[in-house]
Parts: sequence; structure tokens; C-alpha cells
Amino acid sequence: MSVDQTSWEAAVRHLYEDAYPYDATGPRRHENWVLDVLALMARAPDPRGWTRLDDAAENPEREACPTYPFAAHPPEYIARRLQEIDRASAENLLLALTDDGCTLSNLSRFAESEAELRVMARTILKRYGNSALFVTNVNKPGHASGTLDFTSSGWAYSPLSVYSEDYGLIVVSDTEVGMFWNFADY
Repeated sequence: MSVDQTSWEAAVRHLYEDAYPYDATGPRRHENWVLDVLALMARAPDPRGWTRLDDAAENPEREACPTYPFAAHPPEYIARRLQEIDRASAENLLLALTDDGCTLSNLSRFAESEAELRVMARTILKRYGNSALFVTNVNKPGHASGTLDFTSSGWAYSPLSVYSEDYGLIVVSDTEVGMFWNFADY
């Protein structure tokens, strides 16, 4: 199960064209993949040379902090703010990240059906293979473990950036680490 560059990039661009995204993939070099997440926040290059979406890339704030808009944190800080989710939740989250409210309620703004958008989300996940690990900084207070559906609001975030809200998905494979992140400042 693999995906070609053209399909993957088209799915990423289409889903996140209206967001304030940081969508990138970097190499996995450490058993403790949080170290690879830190490198990715500092703009580690894509191991395949594929496109990234990085709306903050040219922001002057990056001169003072190369990880901007992510705040500089030690790996332990980041690890404590992430929770593992299943593949279905990862797919839902990729779609919820297209909206500043981190819900699936605004998918109707796309010309495509929800089923077609889900195919795009699955295309993105294919890059990382069937055995990938999925983690997020999003949770629902009082929510029991299981699939996160993102059909309602009221999510809690453990911010990793300078913004008041940021939410995303980290995908960890044996060889790559991907980040799909959106930022909001309310």
C-alpha cells in the first residue's frame, strides 16, 4: 500500500488550502520519535522531497525562533501533551483540521462529498503505511477512549505553538514522521 507524490500532494493542498497549516514530513531517525517531531518543527527536509504547506515559513518571527509558530519545548513537554489515537480517528482529524473549529461540521464548504474527502484523507495516511502510529494534542474532556469523531465542538487542546489554539495529527512510521497542524488565535 503506497501512494504517489502527485496524489498525496494534491490531497494535502486541496484539504488545507483554506487553513493556516503546517503540513510536513521529515525523516524518522530516533527510536524516541518525539526528537524527530522537534526536528520537523525546525523544518527538517522531506526525505522524499515532497511539498510541505508552511504558512509561517516566511514569517519574520522565525529569525528569533526557527520552530515558529511552534514554541521551543523539550521532548518531555511535547510527549506529555500527546495521546495515541486509532486510524479512524486520524482520518477524522485530518478532515477536522480543514476547519478552525476542529470539527467535521464545515465539510459542506467543499465541492466534493464527505466520501470523496475521506478518500483524500486516506491518501494522505497511505504514505505512512498500515503500521503507523497516530498521536494528537486534541482530546475531549470526559471522553472515553475509542474513536474521536469530531462531529461536535468542545475539544480541548494542549497547545504546542505561540497561538491560543493549535491542533494536529502526528503520524509516525518506521522511516518518516508527518505533522498535520492548524493554528487559530481567538
